[in-house]
Amino acid sequence: MLSRSSFNLLNLDDYFVDRPRIPKIMTVPGILSDYETDHYSSSSSDVVSNPERRIIVSNQLPLKSKRNEETQKWVFEYDPDALVLQLKSGFGPDVECIHVGSLHVDIDPREQEEVAQVLLDKFKCVPTFLSSDIQNKYYHGFCKHYLWPLFHYMLPVTRTDGVRFDRVTWQAYVSANKVFADKVMEVINPDEDYVWIHDYHLMVMPTFLRKRFHRVRVGFFLHSPFPSSEIYRTLPVRDEILRALLNCDLIGFHTFDYARHFLSCCSRMLGLDYKSKRGYIGLEYYGRTVSIKILPVGIHMGQIETVKSSILTANKVEELKRIYKGKVVILGVDDMDMFKGISLKFLAMGQLLEEYPDLRGSVVLVQIVNPPRSKGHDIQEVENETRNVANEVNKRFGKDGYEPIVFVNGPVSTQHKVAYYAISECVVVNAVRDGMNLVPYKYTVSRQGSPELDKALGVCEPNDRKSVIIVSEFIGCSPSLSGAIRVNPWNIDLVAEAMSLAITMPDNEKKLRHEKHYKYISSHDVAYWAKSFDQDLERACKEHYHKRCWGVGFGLGFRVVALGFNFRKLSVEHIVSAYKKTSSRLILLDYDGTVMPQASVDKTPSKEVISILNVLSSDPKNVVFIVSGRGKDSLGKWFDSCKNLGLSAEHGWLTRWSGESDWECCGGLTDVDWKKMALPVMEHYTEATDGSFIEQKESALVWHHQEADPDFGMWQAKELHDHLESVLANEPVVVKRGQQIVEVNPQGVSKGVVVESLIASMQSKGKPLDFVFCIGDDRSDEDMFEKISSSVVNRGIAEVFACTVGQKPSNAKYYLDDTVDVVKMLHGLEAASIQVPSKGFRVSFETSI
Repeated sequence: MLSRSSFNLLNLDDYFVDRPRIPKIMTVPGILSDYETDHYSSSSSDVVSNPERRIIVSNQLPLKSKRNEETQKWVFEYDPDALVLQLKSGFGPDVECIHVGSLHVDIDPREQEEVAQVLLDKFKCVPTFLSSDIQNKYYHGFCKHYLWPLFHYMLPVTRTDGVRFDRVTWQAYVSANKVFADKVMEVINPDEDYVWIHDYHLMVMPTFLRKRFHRVRVGFFLHSPFPSSEIYRTLPVRDEILRALLNCDLIGFHTFDYARHFLSCCSRMLGLDYKSKRGYIGLEYYGRTVSIKILPVGIHMGQIETVKSSILTANKVEELKRIYKGKVVILGVDDMDMFKGISLKFLAMGQLLEEYPDLRGSVVLVQIVNPPRSKGHDIQEVENETRNVANEVNKRFGKDGYEPIVFVNGPVSTQHKVAYYAISECVVVNAVRDGMNLVPYKYTVSRQGSPELDKALGVCEPNDRKSVIIVSEFIGCSPSLSGAIRVNPWNIDLVAEAMSLAITMPDNEKKLRHEKHYKYISSHDVAYWAKSFDQDLERACKEHYHKRCWGVGFGLGFRVVALGFNFRKLSVEHIVSAYKKTSSRLILLDYDGTVMPQASVDKTPSKEVISILNVLSSDPKNVVFIVSGRGKDSLGKWFDSCKNLGLSAEHGWLTRWSGESDWECCGGLTDVDWKKMALPVMEHYTEATDGSFIEQKESALVWHHQEADPDFGMWQAKELHDHLESVLANEPVVVKRGQQIVEVNPQGVSKGVVVESLIASMQSKGKPLDFVFCIGDDRSDEDMFEKISSSVVNRGIAEVFACTVGQKPSNAKYYLDDTVDVVKMLHGLEAASIQVPSKGFRVSFETSI
């Protein structure tokens, strides 16, 4: 079906030739997008099925732009080097790609409408025309001079060292992201299309899409590093960016390190835990599962193969062979920026010639320098330093006819780069930090050769392919290059030694390294990457229409709550209405996180809560219980004034029917000698984990780690869980992990058992229950909800309300947002008890007990 936002493009007949058309005469009232396509297809013979579409959003469109000097018209052509264009090779022939992004050139406002029409018709591109002021503040200000350095681990500690956070450039970043989102709105069919957003320029864009279409199918891939939480947490807008990314269905990273840093930030800042299920990593976020994808991007094999087969490339190879005849060529291909480590590479070259005098005159480092992507004094400083180091090395070790470091200023065409790759014995990529870097991949494929290149290079045997890669351990491609020489770029001596090793390495070893790399690179190309991401995005969006969705929050704090159709917020009016109609009620309340906020330091119940519980438990029609994991001493002390309130401590191990009753043990005098084995193990982990502590109960031992470092605490909890299960394998206990706890309980003890016991006891007294209300927030409460659900079927209870606190997957049918809502709902029941006095049942029930 067409989206509401597509109406302003209905004049683009050529574009919509394959899409459902709006009938000229509306036979159905309302907005067309409210109805499915097949609703009107029977009366419209020209309607055909929609092709699959992917809307690819990137900062810049995959186009080259220039003015025709004669006509003064803009001329556009595809940029074959653009990754967002190459990824289409991973899609099937029936998939249509629409590109949304900005142009490399400024278009006069008077020409923008015409240019936009041409780009849409001929290139399936939708341009985002940003004003020059927004463009400068968004791209050069926030993206390149603040966010990009920070994501590469550079903090603006002083005013002269980097650019500090500027609220104005941040607002420009948000405004630009909204413009991109608005352009997507113009062409999207939200029920069928998938949106794929690329890189750090557009990290808050998912929020604008999700706000407009709650079920939009959106994926995001970050092509830069994601910094560790220590670096990321310095961002003043850290929560806004994290929450915006979590409005995606799938988030992709090049390496596990980047994904791990992102997950750590979500844990530390938003309290979100991730789970791995059948090989997929997922974050539960307000009922939605945000999937995490880890796969490095590849190169376009077809493009490199085509260039290798060109006669022009072979001619360039022959030319370069003449220039560097008798010399071993070490190659570097980098952008001119502060993180590529070019000056460090030059220092290593100087160190190589210093330590190995016999290499002087025979080894050349050719450095191709691509133009910088931004501007500013920091780029100028890097360029000056790089040239100064190169001049020093050349002055010291150069001579007539020999220059150790050769600068090749870009831009250099792909064809010429392939020629340089082909003649180079080794490539050095020693960036101090880089998201991916595909230079080693392109170098390896170029060294694989072709008939034309083999002839130009004088290679007789196809088995003579060999290559050596020196790669920094701080860049994204490093983990996938298992045969490379990995170096710390800051260690000049080590890089120099790596260069020496690359030059002197036996040919057989070079061949083995080359074969290993080529096998991986050729099978994990850009098509493989795009196809894999697309398949995972489809999988991540499968559950969209199995849940109800609605938006909550304002601004960049907006998020969508997605819950099952049978899972709804508990209405006070609804439960009070059922409460008034019934006469035999059981009310079960968890304590921490339910009637008492989890974050409260003082866990003593308020006077308000005590008053409510006294009213409810004094109603003769009610039996009210606090069912908690806490010990009997705490609960008994806190609720001593509630004489009619029942207490179930330690998840049901101990039960007290009223304030005047004795505590009863559900398991009798069970042996707890297992504590002698479990306690020393817990003490060991407590000593090793700062912020953790042990809670000893009569029936159980609980290890808490909520005050420990989140990552370390989770790690230690998993280890402790496995350790205890091993130690206590032959004991009658169960080891469980809860919310920031590891607990050892006797077998057969759970809140579910408590519920079953209480329901059975009450019904055995001759008056069947007709109302059960059960509420809790923890994993242990899920046992209660499960038993309550089965009781509806087995015991025929008319009104059952199983309710969890917080919007999350649960066995409960209802939810309330927080403890404030819980208290408000209890007030509603309290008022109903006061208004409708009853008599008689409480006495007979307690007597029978």
